[in-house]
Amino acid sequence: MLPALQFVVEWLSLTVVASTAALWVFSQAYPSSWFVRPPWLRWVGSMAAALVSAIGLMAGWSLLRARLAKAHRFFPSVLACLLAVAAGFLLVQGNNSLQGYAELRRQLATREESERDRIAHQVYAAYRRAKLEELTALLRRATPYLPAIDEAAARFHLPLELLVGIAATESSFLPRTSRDGGRGLFQITAPPEAARRVVERLLKVRQLDLDNPRDNSFLAAATLRYYWQQQNGDLFLALLAYNIGPTNGGLLEIMQRYGAKDFLTIQPYLQALPADYPIRVLTAALAYRLWLHYGQLLRYELGDNARKIQSLGIPGLDSEGTEERIGVAPPHRSVALTPEGSGKRTLLNGWDAPRSGSALSAALASSRAVAVRAILRLGFTLS
Repeated sequence: MLPALQFVVEWLSLTVVASTAALWVFSQAYPSSWFVRPPWLRWVGSMAAALVSAIGLMAGWSLLRARLAKAHRFFPSVLACLLAVAAGFLLVQGNNSLQGYAELRRQLATREESERDRIAHQVYAAYRRAKLEELTALLRRATPYLPAIDEAAARFHLPLELLVGIAATESSFLPRTSRDGGRGLFQITAPPEAARRVVERLLKVRQLDLDNPRDNSFLAAATLRYYWQQQNGDLFLALLAYNIGPTNGGLLEIMQRYGAKDFLTIQPYLQALPADYPIRVLTAALAYRLWLHYGQLLRYELGDNARKIQSLGIPGLDSEGTEERIGVAPPHRSVALTPEGSGKRTLLNGWDAPRSGSALSAALASSRAVAVRAILRLGFTLS
């Protein structure tokens, strides 16, 4: 029993030491190789250097261990534990030990922010072109349906304005059965079976009535949450997936076929499909936010209205509404949701759609979480 425990402690300690060494090597190699082009080659080279350093350290320990064991059988384990403690201390205390990962994080954040800005200005431009009289009439028609939409939004932890934007885009708040099969307020056609089961359980009914605004709103909210989770917290892809539905594999199939990774890269491949659907939804959501804030829709081009409108932000994009999409969970009861084909049971609690995790409070764990998240996301981007 004791030799087995000694072995486990020793190699766990060495894993900590090797990981710390790899982090340090990468943090030094990545900033130092700023001149390497293209960027993916810089990333691969830095990763290779980190991996070689970890492997070399483990191989060196294997050779040294035999000599250490001759001095005393506990000497290798004790030394490995001391090295692990020292490595952890240096990692936490060193101000520059993760500068490479900090640079990676800045680059990723800059890229994401740039994409969000581009899409945000598409929304502002669409609002500027909109006929405000028609939008105003549409929002007035929304009044009878707002209690049901608000209840559904709160239950599935979605921005109210976002659901209002979807309903405005789908039915213009004129619930009906369309020729393409869409029904009710949100023109629901073929919702995911998992979302349907969740709503039936929540509302305690055997079969949903899609002509009932409350049933329709709940199913729409569950469907959006389903696709938001499926798309790892990407709002634009979630809206596209919501509109396309599961037919012929849905948006995931299209993205895999063409190798698209985000909203901007999938747009050119949608052809006859509604590439501008998220823009229309967010434009209506923005209009509803303005209606709530000012009691009217401001004309974008007049005076400093552009500044006022942009200062309010776009529902689903602003940090207040999405907590930067990092998985902040409101203190409400969770709802189990199992996407078809995933084989995994996920939860509809808060902004849990992103799977990359959030920063940890402890300094060491936080550093590692940032490092791993940055590497995985950059690797996903390059693949």
